[in-house]
Formats: sequence, C-alpha cells, structure tokens
Amino acid sequence: MHIDAITINDPVFVRKEQKNAIDRFFLKLIRDERDLPFIYLSLRILFITVPIAILLYVPGFFSWYIAVPYLVANSLFNLGPFVLMLHNVSHRKLFKKEYEWMNQIIPWVIGPFFGESPETYYSHHVGMHHPENNLGNDLSSTMRFQRDSLIDFMRYFLRFFFFVLIEITEYFRRRRRWEFLRNTLIGEFSFYAFCALLCLVSWKATLAVFILPYLIIRFAMMAGNWGQHAFIDAADPGNSYKNSITCINSVYNKTCFNDGYHIGHHLRPALHWTELPKDFQKHKAEYAANRAIVFEGLDFFVIWFLLMTKNYKALAKKFVHLDDRLKTEAEVIAFLKERTRRIPKDVIEHFSTQAMLGNTRRTRQPVVG
Repeated sequence: MHIDAITINDPVFVRKEQKNAIDRFFLKLIRDERDLPFIYLSLRILFITVPIAILLYVPGFFSWYIAVPYLVANSLFNLGPFVLMLHNVSHRKLFKKEYEWMNQIIPWVIGPFFGESPETYYSHHVGMHHPENNLGNDLSSTMRFQRDSLIDFMRYFLRFFFFVLIEITEYFRRRRRWEFLRNTLIGEFSFYAFCALLCLVSWKATLAVFILPYLIIRFAMMAGNWGQHAFIDAADPGNSYKNSITCINSVYNKTCFNDGYHIGHHLRPALHWTELPKDFQKHKAEYAANRAIVFEGLDFFVIWFLLMTKNYKALAKKFVHLDDRLKTEAEVIAFLKERTRRIPKDVIEHFSTQAMLGNTRRTRQPVVG
C-alpha cells in the first residue's frame, strides 16, 4: 500500500483532563507527564508479578503448575512492555533529579524478574549500539551475516550469548569508557551472584523466576535487533534510513511504546516515544528519498520469523510504498532480498573506518538524552 493511502493510528500523547490520585502523586515525581504509562506498568509488575514470584520461594508453595503459567504469562504480557520501558528510560530518565535514586528501581529491582541483568542493557544499548549504529564496531551489528538465514542468526545469537560480556568490557576498555565498563561488570556479576544465592533457597523457583527469563530475553533481544537491522543498503550502511526499518500501525506499537519507529529512534534517540509517529509523518519525504523500508502491521519479531522462513511474499504484502519506484510484488521482493545480503568484510571495514573518522553520513545526528 502507498503511504498516502494509510492513516497512522499508533499512540500519541493525549492529556488526561481528569487525573486520579495516583496520577497526581506521581506527576510530582516524574519528569514528563507523557511517561505515566511507565508508572502504571511498574506498579502492575511490582504488585502482581513480583509477589507471585516471591510466593514461589515459600516452602511448600512451589509447583510447576504455578511456575509455568507464571513464566508464560509474564513473557507474553509483561516482557515486551517492560523491555521497551527500560529502553525509553535508558534514553530519558523517568524520575526528577531530586528523586534520582528511584531511577534505579526499573533496572535493579524490576529488571531481574525479566532476566535483565542491571546496567548491561543500558551500557550495551546507549554506550555502544547507538554510537556505533550497526556498523562493524557495533558488537550487535548484523552486517556480516546473511540476514534471511537461520544458521547465520544462530551464529549471531550464540556469539552474543556466550561472549557479550567479554566483548563489551573490551570495547569499553578500548574506548576508555571506564564508568560503562565498571557498571556493566557490577550489574552482570551481581545478577549471577543473586541467582546463585537464591538457588540455595530453591533452584526450581530461581530457574522459573530468573534463569529462564534470562535465556528468553537474550534470545528475544537478538531476534528483535536482527529484525530492526535486517535490511541494509551495502552502499550506505551508516545511514540510519538505510540500516534500520520502521513498522507502523501495529499492535506492538500500542503495547511497546512505538518501538516500531526504529529509524526515527536512531536518528533522534532522545525524541519522546509519543512523538515518533508525527516525526515519521513530518519527514516522509526524507524516508522516501533514502529508500527507507517501512512495513505496516508487522513487528520486528514477526519480521525475524518471516526472514527465517524466507517468506518474502508476506513481507512484500506489508511493505509500504513511499514512492512509485517499485511497481510490482516481484520488484519489492527483489529489493528486500538485496537488502538482506551479507556485506563483504572489506566494505564493513571501509565504512567502520569512515565512522571512526567521523565521516559516516547521517541525515540527523543522534543525541542521547
């Protein structure tokens, strides 16, 4: 479908005229009224998810008949929204300066219940991924892989799973970013020690509450990042319009705070999530000029699955035409396949060197807030 025929219905901010007592209380604490949904999500987790998790440690209470539904429900209904809340508060702090300590609640208190070791996400995403922008020095770069290959994805995932801590600490050492390095090690090893101690209480409960979510989230983050950066223009891989994608009008955007607008996010990481749909519409001409890839009604995990099954027909049906250059489904499929090809090592090295020298082309420079 052509972009001009689409009405975008992804969430934008609508101010509540009548605020309840909870709204009024937390508005005194948080920096931006638009982030009230994060408060309600956090409260739901703290007062429903966390108590159930704690009950699993009570002697005589644990049962796999309780643990499995807990794990499934938490993964299906809370995991995505939580990770994208963590993503947003990593770029824009939730609480005001005078309540700075409260900004540790999401990564340090809630995060472990979703397998998120404290500080690692922030360090990897804000300290490394955004500055490197999926180029060769990005430890989560997809450039060197055939991006519609399940074998290549498993190589990508297993490298991340087993070696991310070694690689990220070495990255920060080379960059002399000592605070990121220190916080990563503290957060990661604190999580491991915490799980080890809880295994002495109940290894079954720890497996269900912390260890399995740790495995699930690391796979999900890599599948999501793969989908976000699966379609790359090998001639201009440092251009965020051409190394990321955007997904509009999806259920995912409604539950996960407009995460589908990944191009806009890479261009302006500090832009508030409620502004992303309007930002996309405002810059449609730039998206079209750069031949950006936009899908309607899909999310990154569905895109990942369609690529793993090489279902380009399904992708083509959801492809949004920003101009009239591609006329047929066959042309769209050929275009998408071209963007998923493995990029040669010498090309990666060339653009990585250019990026190090500050010459990589960006239409708008990211500003992390």
